[in-house]
Amino acid sequence: MEFQEEAVVLSARGHGDTGAIVELLFAAHGRRLAYVAGGSSRRIKPFLQPGAEVMADYRARTSEHLGSVRLEPLSQGPAALFDDRLALAGLNAASAVAQGALPEREPHPGAYFALKALMAALTDNDIWPAVFVRFEAGLLDDLGFGLDLTRCAVSGGADDLIWVSPRTGRAVSRAAGAPYADRLLRLPPFLLGNQGALAQGDVRAGLEMTGHFLEQYIFHPLNRPLPAARTHMIDLLDVTGRL
Repeated sequence: MEFQEEAVVLSARGHGDTGAIVELLFAAHGRRLAYVAGGSSRRIKPFLQPGAEVMADYRARTSEHLGSVRLEPLSQGPAALFDDRLALAGLNAASAVAQGALPEREPHPGAYFALKALMAALTDNDIWPAVFVRFEAGLLDDLGFGLDLTRCAVSGGADDLIWVSPRTGRAVSRAAGAPYADRLLRLPPFLLGNQGALAQGDVRAGLEMTGHFLEQYIFHPLNRPLPAARTHMIDLLDVTGRL
């Protein structure tokens, strides 16, 4: 099996004296692990960081075997964010969530392009936390667990949707959900396409909502916790007042 395709690095670890095992996300070929000869060298190691964009020349004996890959960088990648601790935390969290949630060798182009969109937004710390929520919502959708935020699960109406059912992932209107408010998840307006500025608490609500469904549908069935990198990102967002 051979192909050449652009990819995003999700993680890398040393293997042997000079090599590395890299985890890549492709649009057409999904999440794949591969061996990089010389992966610990000074030339290659800088672009084996989460979020690096590379051209990958992938080869494997069969589709089930661990492949080998030659990589060439396509951009500065995470190096452009070197001095931005918050943006780097967001990049590491997104890479860890994608790595933990996506099944190996299964194409999920929606997840790939959602990650790329988030990476493009990381230079603006006032915007990317909301894009991160959209990234996680898109990941859920691409894995078959999309949230239904178009109409109230109780009344069928499309107006004044302010909550989400933690059981079904469907929106609930203010009137229909009032008796159960303490059991519902808050639905931030920016996920409904509202053009107004983010209000304090919107990003926190969005991350609590997507985190709930990522845990319920994906990580808990795999007997895994949500990634520590995601928790670290949320802590930093809290400290900097962006939740």
